[in-house]
Amino acid sequence: MRAVVQRVASARVVVSGTTAGAIGAGLCVLLGVAREDTADDAKRLAGKIARLRIFENQNGRFDRSLVDAGGEALVVSQFTLIADTAKGNRPSFSEAAPPEQAEPLYDVFCATLRDLGVVVETGVFRARMAVELVNDGPVTIVLD
Repeated sequence: MRAVVQRVASARVVVSGTTAGAIGAGLCVLLGVAREDTADDAKRLAGKIARLRIFENQNGRFDRSLVDAGGEALVVSQFTLIADTAKGNRPSFSEAAPPEQAEPLYDVFCATLRDLGVVVETGVFRARMAVELVNDGPVTIVLD
């Protein structure tokens, strides 16, 4: 499982011209699920992201988590994060989980964030989406 986490002032995902999910200050999480991933992996990663201290305290230091800051999360499925580009110029997605495996793990990830007290908005699984965000900082972290 791989996540690209961006601290945002705001973010939204649009599907077919309609906003599917939108947040204010918080994190935009692009989430890729690999074939070998499990529900435990999804729970572990969600916990790490909820507690990742990338929000500034009153002294400007990264010392507060999403939970501490009361921020929201916009979670967008993105199988292309599992791309293998080791050979040639065309990415291989053979290690990405098939949709019937990936979607339940995506749901576990989102449910775990909610259980930790985070307001979660989502995109639409398997849809073509436009993600709009205002990266705050910018702060972008990649987690496996």
